[in-house]
Amino acid sequence: MIKRFLLAAALLLLAACDSAPQFTSLSSNANVVILGDSLTYGTGAASGEDYVSLLSTSTGWNIMNAGVPGNTSADGLDRLDALLESHDDGSQKIDLLIVELGGNDFLRHIPETETVRNLSAILAKSKARNINTVLIAIPKFSPIGAALGSLEDHPLYEKLAEQTNTPLVEDVFSDVLAKNSLKADPVHPNADGYRIVASGLKSALSDFGLLKH
Repeated sequence: MIKRFLLAAALLLLAACDSAPQFTSLSSNANVVILGDSLTYGTGAASGEDYVSLLSTSTGWNIMNAGVPGNTSADGLDRLDALLESHDDGSQKIDLLIVELGGNDFLRHIPETETVRNLSAILAKSKARNINTVLIAIPKFSPIGAALGSLEDHPLYEKLAEQTNTPLVEDVFSDVLAKNSLKADPVHPNADGYRIVASGLKSALSDFGLLKH
């Protein structure tokens, strides 16, 4: 009985390992694009204090900040083709696309099915070009949770990541936006908050194998 239990546990562990996305680490001068909204743009902090700038400095990667305040998932999808085509030149080929969208969908009460459809299309378009693709989870809109200092990632991100086999960066924005000391306003981090986001994202990218430890 014990042997059968241990064997079953080992098989489950191997299956979990096999299903986890694996990447080859990117070069120190890799081209990275982060497609997002005001959280990526850096609203709430001074120039150079956004998480994109901080991540670029700490990794050495060439990171394009493609964050546009107010953008929904539909807006990001509309921008994506032109963004990808502008990097089709061999020297500018995108090595990694990081997607941070959905927060404005939640604030505007856009149907979840529409948000999922848009994010799925973004991930599919990127992967069709053989671009490494990572998704960042955004907190579920909850004024009460924010007031109580307790936010959680919207569950659609975990489901979408599983369905599309896309690495998911979890909890970075939920943890930061749950703390008033790390916020510039109710929905944006301040400089300290963005610093924590950058650190959490870098750690996740290392765990995914994209960044050498």
